[in-house]
Amino acid sequence: MKFSFERILALSLFMVLLAGAAFVQSSLPVGRASSSREEEIARAAESLRAKLVEQRRDFHVNPELSNREERTSRVVAERLRALGLDEVKTGVGKHGVVALLKGKLPGGVVAVRADMDALPIQETINVPYKSRNDGVKHACGHDVHMTVQLGVAEVLSKMRDQIRGSIKFIFQPAEEGPPPGERGGAKFMIEEGCLENPRPSAIFGLHVMPNIEVGQIGYNSGPAMASSDRFSITVRGKKVHGAYPHDGIDTVVVAAECVTALQTIRSRRINTQEPLVITLGSIHGGNRFNIIADEVKLEGTMRTLNEEVRAKAIEMMKQTLAGVTSAYGASYEIEFGANNPVTYNDPALVEATLPTLRKILGEKNVISPRPQMGAEDFSMYQKVIPGFFYFLGVGNKEKGVTAMIHTPEFDVDEQSLVIGVKVMSNTLLDYLDRASARK
Repeated sequence: MKFSFERILALSLFMVLLAGAAFVQSSLPVGRASSSREEEIARAAESLRAKLVEQRRDFHVNPELSNREERTSRVVAERLRALGLDEVKTGVGKHGVVALLKGKLPGGVVAVRADMDALPIQETINVPYKSRNDGVKHACGHDVHMTVQLGVAEVLSKMRDQIRGSIKFIFQPAEEGPPPGERGGAKFMIEEGCLENPRPSAIFGLHVMPNIEVGQIGYNSGPAMASSDRFSITVRGKKVHGAYPHDGIDTVVVAAECVTALQTIRSRRINTQEPLVITLGSIHGGNRFNIIADEVKLEGTMRTLNEEVRAKAIEMMKQTLAGVTSAYGASYEIEFGANNPVTYNDPALVEATLPTLRKILGEKNVISPRPQMGAEDFSMYQKVIPGFFYFLGVGNKEKGVTAMIHTPEFDVDEQSLVIGVKVMSNTLLDYLDRASARK
């Protein structure tokens, strides 16, 4: 078969244009993914809707407490292996799971984290997926967090040819705090190498929030959630018959003075524009109605959004306790434990990610509420690498889904599952695109 010179020239030009188009497609500008990719993710997430609901309900029916997430960990690992992820490690930080999804294009590494543990709360709502474990409930939405992250893994496992680098999936136990005497949570996961081999350059995470309506995302640049310092105070005095208080040192009275005095740190000694909460949640002392107690134990928590305020407040607590107890001839000890720093979203990372959130949900559905006094050990990862922790709206006033986290009535609008998968999938791919373009 013979071709004319004109046909050969036209065919050559066509091949050049085709190659150029392929090059442009693989070299999209920073921060702009192709609309076809967004549509592909949206279709894939929507196709998983029934599966996501089923998975979330399975987790909800079978909740497990901190450092006891044996079944949960097994289910997560089995799902990740079934998706063909390249590396699936179990037993990290006790029951943690870490998996790597390698893309077919060269690039960096980004991480995404979901927590797995439930709370010691009795479920009171009558739903088809009511907890089968008496006194244990997914009352903080970790069932949603895991389900969304598994959905992201499934969607992106089928898009390897569009992934520039690798995505590390971290499923973390004991976010609510390990039992006394045990190690656990983000700190333990980090110590056992979850951020190494390979090391991500950034980490993303989300948390359900019932006071944000489904279809919306809440974010903060800088401080997003408070530090959390659990403390235990022991006041020591002298036991004596209640009829002769002058011969003893009444630690009940001293402890009462301590409770009042500690509140003046917030009201009189710290800048009133700086958020700070000092809560005494537990007081125990004495063993008989007519015996003056020689020891009282107090437990509480301190929260702030500023690390400098945190350090100052800790010193002021010690100073206040020393002054009050010495005035009565008593003594004290204070111990701090189960501490989390401020959940601090890297401003540059937030600013670079916001276009993705707005692109997927629309400008009006990406909101910035006030930072919260709740705490999160996601902050531990942010001490190692830049991180962005945002809030997934799961509330629905019309359906009556309004109960706050950590309550027996807590529930979520399951429409949030598909939304969560879409947002996080695009967030991770767009981040890797930007990281690749910077090199």
